[in-house]
Amino acid sequence: MMMRAMAPRALRWAASAQRSGVTTSRLMTRPSVAPIATSWRAFSTEKVTFTFIDGEGVPTEVTAEEGQTLNDVAHDNDIELECACGGELACSTCHLIFEQEVFDKLPEISEEEEDMLDLAWGLTDTSRLGCQIKVSKDLEGTTVRIPDESNNLM
Repeated sequence: MMMRAMAPRALRWAASAQRSGVTTSRLMTRPSVAPIATSWRAFSTEKVTFTFIDGEGVPTEVTAEEGQTLNDVAHDNDIELECACGGELACSTCHLIFEQEVFDKLPEISEEEEDMLDLAWGLTDTSRLGCQIKVSKDLEGTTVRIPDESNNLM
């Protein structure tokens, strides 16, 4: 049987596919383009440059790939932005403050994020959590403020 020559990972995948009604011969003759398309989108090389201003007013210009969370960008650039929950939307320590025109372009806030923001130190009308915001072209050339303190209830 052809499956014996396959690598263990491919063998498990083929066995799973067979249980779903897909034959091994179909797996071997029909190339899949989905993983390529998915990985191209996941690893976009589009870069966006913007500035973080920390709680003491010190600006740090960063360049980041579209799709990264602002938490990840801050940590990758050694910018002090606490993230007590590890980006799981279970705290408000990654609280950020946006310029109004940028805030208006951000994705709609979820009820869970609103609940966490209610616990944030120095909440403003343009506050969001860094773990919930991904880099997009809308951030190009803008400024994102990090409050001088945070409430860590974890």
